[in-house]
Amino acid sequence: MLNLVRRLKSVFTIYTEKERSLSRAVKTIVGYSPINIQLYRLSVIHSSAAKENNNGFKESNERLEYLGDAVLGMIVAEYLFNKYPFKDEGFLTEIRSRIVNRESLNDLARKLGIGEIIEYEGGGRNGVGHKSIYGDTLEALIGAVYLDRGYRFCRKFVMNKLMKNHFDIHHIVRNNPNYKSKVIEWAQKENRDIRFEITELNQDSFPRKFEALVMVDEEPFGKGFGLSKKKAEQDAAQKTCEMLNLP
Repeated sequence: MLNLVRRLKSVFTIYTEKERSLSRAVKTIVGYSPINIQLYRLSVIHSSAAKENNNGFKESNERLEYLGDAVLGMIVAEYLFNKYPFKDEGFLTEIRSRIVNRESLNDLARKLGIGEIIEYEGGGRNGVGHKSIYGDTLEALIGAVYLDRGYRFCRKFVMNKLMKNHFDIHHIVRNNPNYKSKVIEWAQKENRDIRFEITELNQDSFPRKFEALVMVDEEPFGKGFGLSKKKAEQDAAQKTCEMLNLP
């Protein structure tokens, strides 16, 4: 009995104040306290804050991010597969990509308060300089939940805490924000040649900024800007949709 008390006491004493704070944050986000706090500790360490372990390996959340990305994709794919039994692969793939794309996950992570627990560049927080840091950390957190609690619990977390609370699936299906796809589909139907010209505007400064120009049959249409090539393309495509009166 005395040995059991000592073991229990040692478990509680190894929790630092930082880990207790993280445990509270995880409970707020996930709904339950962590079993293995070290998994969640690792899930919030950005590669810029990684430190070498005894084996010389720099530990960050990248491996958990890889796992969480796969688990999240599986859960969302399964949900859509069951919800839309008569839709084809193309529809299911498109809707899944709208849910789990980087911008969507970044926004969701901010809403969940994940920015408050991220560690980056030697211990700072809210790494706005890393454009995908929020979504990457959310995926790493999902990977940690999966390893800590198993697939069934992780699926329940994703569906109840993330999907139902933060995504209107009917709105996502009805509204297609992928303007680039719209423009390309229009060009294919009209048998028009289309391409996107990308220019980096400030190669020697940070943050990087890009300009995109839509060319239809070598005629310039919409011009857009963004902090990534993809965002610049979407901005240019949206303006092209407006010029072409596409719905």
